[in-house]
Amino acid sequence: MKANTATSKSVYGAGPKEAPVARHTLAVLVDNEPGVLARVVGLFSGRGYNIDSLTVAEVDNKKHLSRITLVCSGTPPVIEQIKSQLGRLVPVRKVSDLTIEGPSVEREMALIKVCGKKDRRIEALRIADIFRARVVDSTLESFVFEITGTSEKINAFVDLMMPLGLIDVSRSGVAAISRGRGAIGEED
Repeated sequence: MKANTATSKSVYGAGPKEAPVARHTLAVLVDNEPGVLARVVGLFSGRGYNIDSLTVAEVDNKKHLSRITLVCSGTPPVIEQIKSQLGRLVPVRKVSDLTIEGPSVEREMALIKVCGKKDRRIEALRIADIFRARVVDSTLESFVFEITGTSEKINAFVDLMMPLGLIDVSRSGVAAISRGRGAIGEED
């Protein structure tokens, strides 16, 4: 009996496929003390993980707690490893993956400076109105727009402003919170 090697298949099926890379938003509740942010960022850089967005602010003055909101991308095993390693850091109280734990709200704020004259100024104002961006500074040569929304909305606004004279962008990073009654600081 002659085996046809060109068409023979493994009894185990297809080999492992590369897991898809996905964007995750992590909310990390930490003690508000010196060096905490450096330790969190060090965890990422030491393992070669990239942080797409990072925001941090104190959320409870009496308990001295801060909230770090991180946006990062990775395969499911990489995201699980990030969450596990974050959870083991001493100043970390709780790690929540808002992407998989249920509905959440994400927003970002940006300041966008556009320089232009005549028709470009008029077009920049028209587009800003469509995107509900506010003019927060105006000179004879430039506008500074403030826009709030999803990262995708801000990216789209920036893309439209480029040919109209965009010269500078400052973004806050993503702020996110779960919807409904639950809170990151609540005990499980």
